[in-house]
Amino acid sequence: MDPQPGVDPASLQVLISRLSGVADEMGSVLRRAASSPNIKERADCSAALFTPDGELLVQAEHIPVHLGSMPASVRAAIDSGVAVEAGVQIVLNDPFAGGTHLNDITLVAPCVADGRLVGWVANRAHHADVGGMVAGSIPPDAREIFQEGLRIPPVRMSPDLAQLIAANSRAPIERAGDLAAQVGANAVGVARLAAFAGEPLDQVLAYGERRMRAALAALPDGTWSATDVLDSTGPDPEQQRPAVIRLRIDKRGDRITFDFGGTDAQRPGNVNAVEAVTASAVAFALRSVADPTIPANAGALRPVRIIVPVGSLLHARPPAAVGAGNVEVSQRVADVCLAALAGTAPGRVGAAGQGTMNNLILGGAGGWVYYETVGGGQGGRPQRAGMSGVHTAMTNTMDTPSEALERAYPLRVLRYRLRRDSGGAGRCAGGDGIERVIQVLEPAILSLITERRVTPPPGRAGGSPGAVGENWRWPGGDEVRRVRLGDKVTVTLAAGDAVQLLTPGGGGYGPSDARVPTSE
Repeated sequence: MDPQPGVDPASLQVLISRLSGVADEMGSVLRRAASSPNIKERADCSAALFTPDGELLVQAEHIPVHLGSMPASVRAAIDSGVAVEAGVQIVLNDPFAGGTHLNDITLVAPCVADGRLVGWVANRAHHADVGGMVAGSIPPDAREIFQEGLRIPPVRMSPDLAQLIAANSRAPIERAGDLAAQVGANAVGVARLAAFAGEPLDQVLAYGERRMRAALAALPDGTWSATDVLDSTGPDPEQQRPAVIRLRIDKRGDRITFDFGGTDAQRPGNVNAVEAVTASAVAFALRSVADPTIPANAGALRPVRIIVPVGSLLHARPPAAVGAGNVEVSQRVADVCLAALAGTAPGRVGAAGQGTMNNLILGGAGGWVYYETVGGGQGGRPQRAGMSGVHTAMTNTMDTPSEALERAYPLRVLRYRLRRDSGGAGRCAGGDGIERVIQVLEPAILSLITERRVTPPPGRAGGSPGAVGENWRWPGGDEVRRVRLGDKVTVTLAAGDAVQLLTPGGGGYGPSDARVPTSE
């Protein structure tokens, strides 16, 4: 794993750490300057640095689904034709031109020093509302992307464009503040990256490639398959049936192929993903299993081939709605990748985690929109029980603190606790999910985009599955009169009504006759 001649191992590691520190600082600036609780409190944002050619150089330890798909955004920005000059920033959110779903607005900026392109910086943040047919811009009943909000191809960022984006949101002040924070984060990143002009950035990618090839070569060759399902693709009766994701991996020497042939075709509804989202889940799962210490850069993916049928759930074509593809389909792709990789590295893969982001969206007439993803149970691990009440797999955000939520919105948290005994039994038990009950203090529209409400998170190596999640409405805040809600639904709430989420537990690992104590 030594670097090439001319770059000693210590110097290379210092270079990687310094570069990673720039991405970390960008994320900190973005969170501190943001207006919305979704970014400031939940950290629903990510930052990374790229080479002059647009290859991923380093990333902060932010959100896997953001970071794994961000190279497609940088490529789209480079190909847009916008002039590469100091001070320029390019903005986009078009899922079919480098984006993921419309809420994720990405800003890309070139770093030009002494007339030379040193590299690119980029950050992505989930904006709680960008228009569309329902507050939150992830309408459960959307069938075309035009219903999901404002779609922005790669264009030059300007004050006029920022005003346009804000004008299309139900919460324009938040949008303006969050966009300004993104611009500022990139400005810091550009200033810091300029100091690396002349550094051997190509060696960072070469090191990532060597590490991944060595990790793959150490694994046995073979072919393994896995299949999993999404509960539904929307709220309508014809959408309430499973959608199948199939994967075959073929590992030979220091190369590996992920082939999603046989996966169901894209469906009417928003549970479709673009190819970049699928690639992000593959990258997350492979690095997790092969060696989590491998640098997360483009070099590490050079030995990896991904085959995704065009027009499938995992490579949707426009004008498909894709709002839930980023948040829910990515989770299931990660699950199926980990299940297949368990064949080649059985002692490194735990049971399935909750497998959903439990998207909860509320919006009111006063121009406010609250968006949150809620944690759940981690799957039991080969040597330790799963953690409880955490965000797993493709998300790395946090639940909104109750104090911040109640301060920012006309909402009240009635209950927030672990959902005891929801983790699957096993030698290493699955972690427990969360119970979260939120009451609206004025009329509001509620949208839920959730999964694992029908099919539970599976156990592994003889462990039991975790409990499925549940969604309920409490009329007038009365739990006794609660009414079950579907997995993907939009409903009107009266003042005083409450929504209860019981998130899934993680699957258990191993037979339960030699149980390991529950983890933290």
